[in-house]
Amino acid sequence: MNAPGRVAGKVALITGAAIGQGRCHAIRLAEEGADIVAIDICRPVHPDLNYRQATPTDLEDTRRLVEKTGRQCITVRADVRSLPELRTAVDDGIAAFGRIDIVCANAGAITFHARSWEIPPHLVDLVIDVNLKGTWNTIAATVPAMIEAKRGGSIILISSVGGLRGHALYAHYNASKHGIVGLARSFATELARHRIRVNTVNPGAVSSPGMGSCPDIVELLGNDPVAMAGVTNLLPDLDTDPDTPFSPIAMLSENEISNAVLFLASDESRYVTGTTLSVDAGNANKP
Repeated sequence: MNAPGRVAGKVALITGAAIGQGRCHAIRLAEEGADIVAIDICRPVHPDLNYRQATPTDLEDTRRLVEKTGRQCITVRADVRSLPELRTAVDDGIAAFGRIDIVCANAGAITFHARSWEIPPHLVDLVIDVNLKGTWNTIAATVPAMIEAKRGGSIILISSVGGLRGHALYAHYNASKHGIVGLARSFATELARHRIRVNTVNPGAVSSPGMGSCPDIVELLGNDPVAMAGVTNLLPDLDTDPDTPFSPIAMLSENEISNAVLFLASDESRYVTGTTLSVDAGNANKP
């Protein structure tokens, strides 16, 4: 029996679901009634990614945490850079649950550099392949079955505030995230006739395992006041006393992003498509 909730009875496919924001999205959607197809590569992607990368154990932990909510979860080890692997993951999801209603293209990669024009070509390729091509592949793998099912659906692409602004130190990442916004807008137009909505969530800095814990950025920001100004937010920590001296919040919790994903996944946003939903403490709104 389906649990009551804002996405009750639906099935969500999520990439990059083993740790960090992807796991949080999976749990949040499950709490509101969705069954989950959790996908992650579960092996080191590249030695130059200087942060914790997901393991098979992490992906199984995601499954157990989803199942604790009372929902079902299957896990698939797949590389978003491989369209055949994602198509297999979609087939596995449909075999298990009979449908896919929600797609969250969350998998991502980032590296930080003192000068973007000196980023090694192999890292440019890596970041754009994971972020942009991986998102493209996720859409290409899931859309045919969603169209055939004639139930509509919601595709949520995780971009970034860096997909709306010109942050320093990681131009390759920003380019990939700008590209994701373009994908959302184009696919929202093409898929509207099939009742499939496509939107982006554009987070600011998020405190989480993986990309949210990359140590390189701290020293680089400290040495570059322009870069530091770019990532500084507007809102303070809203959980502090209002009389606390103003200080912009540095990083958001994963759950703030997952709540936005839930809204776009639910029927509450049924006429929302082709939009960018910034969850960034006002970063993109700065003068």
